[in-house]
Amino acid sequence: MTRGGARPNSKARSQYRCSECHHVTPKWVGRCPDCGTWGTVDEVAVLSTVNGASARRAVAPTSPAVPISSIDPGSTRHFHTGVSELDRVLGGGLVPGSVTLLAGDPGVGKSTLLLEVAHRWAAAGRRALYLSGEESAGQIRLRAERTGCTHDEVYLAAESDLQVALGHIDEVRPSLVVVDSVQTMSTTETDGVTGGVTQVRAVTTALTMAAKTSGVAMILVGHVTKDGAIAGPRSLEHLVDVVLHFEGDRTSALRMVRGVKNRFGAADEVGCFLLHDNGIECVADPSGLFLDQRPKPVSGTAVTVTLDGKRPLIGEVQALIGVPVSTPRRAVSGIDSARAAMIAAVLEKRAKLRVAPCDIYLSTVGGMRLTDPSSDLAVALAIASAYADLPLPTTAVAIGEVGLAGDLRRVSGMDRRLAEAARLGFTCAVVPPGVKSVPAGLRAVTADNIVAALRVLKDISKDCARSGSEEAGWP
Repeated sequence: MTRGGARPNSKARSQYRCSECHHVTPKWVGRCPDCGTWGTVDEVAVLSTVNGASARRAVAPTSPAVPISSIDPGSTRHFHTGVSELDRVLGGGLVPGSVTLLAGDPGVGKSTLLLEVAHRWAAAGRRALYLSGEESAGQIRLRAERTGCTHDEVYLAAESDLQVALGHIDEVRPSLVVVDSVQTMSTTETDGVTGGVTQVRAVTTALTMAAKTSGVAMILVGHVTKDGAIAGPRSLEHLVDVVLHFEGDRTSALRMVRGVKNRFGAADEVGCFLLHDNGIECVADPSGLFLDQRPKPVSGTAVTVTLDGKRPLIGEVQALIGVPVSTPRRAVSGIDSARAAMIAAVLEKRAKLRVAPCDIYLSTVGGMRLTDPSSDLAVALAIASAYADLPLPTTAVAIGEVGLAGDLRRVSGMDRRLAEAARLGFTCAVVPPGVKSVPAGLRAVTADNIVAALRVLKDISKDCARSGSEEAGWP
C-alpha cells in the first residue's frame, strides 16, 4: 500500500515484439534475433504497475451478454457476388460486415478479378466502391472498358489516405468496398512508413472496425513476399475474417483462388479461373484443362484424380525415358522432385525396371501441380509405360500412394475421386485394396503393390500394346 491507502498508479512502458514469432526485445532491432526475419520487430506498449500490483479493474459492459439461442443466424447470411467460383471459395458469397483479404503475386489478376466482382455486385442492384492506392481512376476506367465492367453503381476513388478513404465510405454508403491495396494505405495517426508493419496493422484495424460498425462487406488486396507469404505482420491474417490466395503462372492463363481461412465456411475450397485480355472467366469444370487430347494412346502417359482442397481434379502425368548414360538426369515440372526420385527408386528395386541409369523427364499437363500423394501410382505407371514403350489405356485412371516397400496405400476422399472419374467417362480405376463403393459405369481393379498394378495395366492394354514389351522389362 502507498501512503494514505492510495492504490498504486499504473504506467506504460515500451517493448519491442516480433510479429512473426512474438519474440520480445528491450530495444528495436532490424532483424529478429530469434526467427531471423527482417522488418518484423515493432514497438508495443505494455501496461505495468508500481510495486507489481494489479492494474485490472472491472468495467461495466455497454451491452449485456445474451443466450446464444437468441442470436439471429441470419446476420451472417451470404450474398452472392455474381462470380460463381469466388462464391464457391467464400462458402456462398460475402457476409455483410466481413473483411476478406485477397493476396497474390503482382500481375496475377487480383485487380481484374475484384473489378469483375464490383461490376457483378452493382449489376445485382447494390452499390460498390473501389478504392485504389496504386492506380489512378483513369487507369481503372480503361481496364473496366476493356473487360466490360462499367456500371453506374460502381464508384471509383484513387486515394491512399485512410481518413479520406473512410470519408468516401461514409459519403457513398456502399454495401461492398474494395481496397487495392492495404499496403498502399497510410494514416497520419500512426508513425511508420507506408507499407510498414505499424502502418499496415493500423490501417487494417481501422478498416475492420469500419466494416463491423457499418455492415459493409470489405475486400482488401494484399501484397506477397518473395516466398509467397502475405507481406506485413501475421496479425494481419488474424484481424480479417477470410484469407484467400490468388495463384497462377505467368505463362498460363489458369488462375486459382485458394481459401486459407474462412470464418463463414470451409477453408479448403478452390476456385478456378481463366485470365484473358478482355477479362476473367470462371471455369466450373477445370478437369479438361489438365488433360491432353490426342487421337490415339501414347506411351509414357497416365491419368490420376487429385484432391485440391475438397475439389477433385483430373490430372495427367507424362514421362520420357532416355537412353542409359553415365550421369543420368532427373527433370520434373509440376511434380515434387524428391518424390519422383523416390518412385523411380521403388521401380528400380521392387519392379526390376532398370531406370536408374536413364534420363527421366516428368511433367504435368496444363501447368497443374501434383502435391497429393495419391498421384504416386500415376507417376510410377507413366515411368513404366515410357520405359517399356507400352501405351496405357486412355479410359483408365490410377489412384494410390506408393510406399518404399512397393506397396500401395489408400488415400482420403476415394469416393469423390472415383465419382469424378466416372463423370468424365473413365471406365477403369486402378486403386489400392479397401475400396468399398464404386460408381456405376466404373470398374475398380485393386492392386496391393506396384508390380501387381503394372500387370493389371498390361492386361487391360493388350489392344494397344506393341510387340517386344515383354523383352523391354515390363513385369
